[in-house]
Amino acid sequence: MDKGKLKGHAALWVANIVWGLNAPIGKSVLWSETNPGGVSPFALSVYRMVGAALLFWTVSLLLLPRERVAPRDIVLLLLASVFGIQLNQMLFLWGLSLTSPIDTSIIATVVPVLTMVLATLFLREPITWLKAGGVFLGCAGALILILVSQHGAGHTSSVTGDVLCIVSAVSYATYLTAFRNVIVRYSPVTTMKWMFLFAAIVAVVIYYRPLTAVDYAGLAPRTWAGIGYVVVCSTFLSYLMVPIGQHHLRPTVVSMYNYVQPVVAVLFTVAIGLDTFGFTKAGAALCVFAGVWLVTKSKSRAQLDADRLKGGN
Repeated sequence: MDKGKLKGHAALWVANIVWGLNAPIGKSVLWSETNPGGVSPFALSVYRMVGAALLFWTVSLLLLPRERVAPRDIVLLLLASVFGIQLNQMLFLWGLSLTSPIDTSIIATVVPVLTMVLATLFLREPITWLKAGGVFLGCAGALILILVSQHGAGHTSSVTGDVLCIVSAVSYATYLTAFRNVIVRYSPVTTMKWMFLFAAIVAVVIYYRPLTAVDYAGLAPRTWAGIGYVVVCSTFLSYLMVPIGQHHLRPTVVSMYNYVQPVVAVLFTVAIGLDTFGFTKAGAALCVFAGVWLVTKSKSRAQLDADRLKGGN
C-alpha cells in the first residue's frame, strides 16, 4: 500500500474514532426532560458551524499559503456544504435530540450501502462481488455490535427523530459521491473553510432565536466541555481528516469507516464499566474490520478498465 493510501486510512481512523464518541457525548449536551441543563440541537448546530468556520479560516490565514478557488468551484462547494454539513449535521443533531443513540447508530450503518449505490451513479464505480460482500459483512458486524450492547435507560425511540437521521445519512452519502471531484481538487483546509463558512451563515440566520434563548450562565462545566468536544473534535478535527481520506481513497472505502464508530462506542462503554466484551462482540468487530479490508481490496473502475485492456492485448 502506498503512502497516500496509508495517510488516507490513518485520517479516517482518527475521524471515526472521534465520531464514535460523538453520539453519547452529543446526547449529554442536548436539552431534554431528563437533562434540563443542556442546549437545543439548533443552538449546538450554530456552535459547530461557526466554531469550525473560525478554526478553519484561522488555520488557513495563519499557517497555510493562499489557495485560489475558481468561481464555479465556489458554487460546487456551496452545494457540497448543503449535503455534507448543513443537512447532514443539523438534521443529525435534531434527530439525536428526539430519538435514542442506538437508533442513530443503526441508521448510520446504511451510509456505506447508499454510498456504494450512489458511486455507481455519480462516479460510475462498479459494484463488484468483493465490494458488495465487504459492505454487507461490515454492516452485519456493526448491527450485531449495536444490538447486543447494553444501553442506558431514558433514551426512547422517535419516528420523527429516526426519519431526520435517515435524511442526514442520505445527504452524507450524496456528499461523498457527488462532490468528490471538487473536494479532491483543493487542500482539505481550503474546501472545509468555504463549506463551513456557508454552513455558519445559514445556521446563524435560521437558528438565531434558539441561540439567544440559551441560558449561558446556567450551563454546567460538563456541558461546556461536551460542547467543546463537539466543536473542536467531532467537527473541526474530523472534517479536516475526511477530505484527506477522500483525496486518497474511493468513496465506498471512506464510507466503510462508519462501521468503526459502533466498535469505538462499545469499547468506550466497556472501558468505563457499563458493558462487557465477549466472543460475540469480538466476532462482530472482526466482521467490521474484515468488511473494510474487503472493500479496500476491491477493484476500482480504473483498475477493471486496465485489466480489460490487458486482456484485449
